[in-house]
Order: sequence, then structure tokens, then C-alpha cells
Amino acid sequence: MSSKVLTCRQARWAVFLSEFHFSITYCPGRLATLLDALSCRDNVYPERGEDFISTNPMSFQQFIKQDEKALWQDSQYRSILQELGKVKSIQDYSLNSSSQLLLFKDRVVAPNNPTIQLTILQKHHDSALDGHPVQEKTLKLVKWDFHWSGMTQFNKDYVLSCQQCSRNKNIHNKKFGLLKPLPIPNGPWICLLMDFVTQLPLSDSIDSILVIVDRFSQMAVFIPTIPSITSLDLAHLFIKNIFSKHGLP
Repeated sequence: MSSKVLTCRQARWAVFLSEFHFSITYCPGRLATLLDALSCRDNVYPERGEDFISTNPMSFQQFIKQDEKALWQDSQYRSILQELGKVKSIQDYSLNSSSQLLLFKDRVVAPNNPTIQLTILQKHHDSALDGHPVQEKTLKLVKWDFHWSGMTQFNKDYVLSCQQCSRNKNIHNKKFGLLKPLPIPNGPWICLLMDFVTQLPLSDSIDSILVIVDRFSQMAVFIPTIPSITSLDLAHLFIKNIFSKHGLP
């Protein structure tokens, strides 16, 4: 051990291992092709007959089937079912013989019901087994079992509005620079601030104000104008109201 400060547990192991003369050589996992008792412990394997946790703990087919009202309120869903009653199959659509649910390319068609669609997304995104995947991964998980019109945008809006994802996502921006205040001018009318105040109540065809503030004295000049003012007109206003009285900043 190269560490100079050992915990109580490390110290006990150091005393015990000091009685043996051996050298430890690290072997990368990619080189451990022939597993033995040292590289693979037998007690970490599940015993025979151990149940596996399902990645989809909720039976969505039963959930959708329970809400018969939502199914028949969707006009598109209802029309496709009626067409399937007349013919055996429609392109990419079929009817599940056991659950009597509408399928699109072997995926369950969710009705145009925000509550049902939201529940499906929550179970595929918020589940502890899924771990709040990104937009593409969530969409892939949902598309594996379900289909509905507008799924991509619905999934995008839901993932972007997930508060837990917003709190825990990594920030990849560059480090922000230090905030530094502007230096104080050496005298009045050397450094100016300019901005427009628009959409004011109309008065003599004027509904905007050009505000010019001197940073040194905090003196302000308010010049009536219009929103469609051009850069040339702005220069004329500046010369007339500022340059003629205080000179060039």
C-alpha cells in the first residue's frame, strides 16, 4: 500500500497480508476471457428458478382496454375498427384476436386521449427501471409497444418538461466569464445608454420614446419618436438633441 493514512479496516488488512509474500498484477477485464474462481464468483449468479423483474410492470393493454369510452371517443380509432369489421385487414393495421385491441405493425394503437398517452410516457420515462432516458431513448421505448399520431412531439414536450431531468442533467456549457461592471466614465456625456420604449398610448401619431441616459450624471433625455424610425432618422435625433448640446461622447 502506498497510502500513508490508512483507515482502521485497511490497517487490519495490512497487518494480515504482511504475513504473506506475493505480488498483485492487474489484469484488464477484456483479457479475462477464460473465467475462473478468482475472476468470477459463483455467488453473484441468480439461483435457478429466480424470477426476473419485468421491465414493463404495468399491463398497458389491460389499461387501455379498461377505458372503452376513450377508445370509442377517438373518431380515427373508431373508423379503423369499423373498417376492420368489414375486411380482414387494412395496410399495417390488424385486430388482436385475444384482446380485441387495434394494432399498427404489431404495436398497440393508443387512442387520442392525453391521459392514456401521458400514462404510457410516464411508465416508460419515470420508471425507476428506465431511469429517465433522453428523448430519443424514451421515444424508442414507447414505439416498441405503442403507436399514436403525434407521438414524437408529445414525447419531446414531456421529456423537456420533466423536472427531475432538468435538475439532474449534465451542463456542457463552457465556463461563464466573471461579471465585471462597466468602468465609471471620467465625466458627463462621455458614455451614454440608449433604448426605445414602444407600444405606448397613441398621442399625435407618436407611440414610442427614445431614451438616452448619461452614465456619469444619470441625466436622461426623452425624445418622442415612432417604431419605424430608421438609422438615419435616429442619427438626426441624436445630433439635434445630444450632440448640439453636449458634443460627441
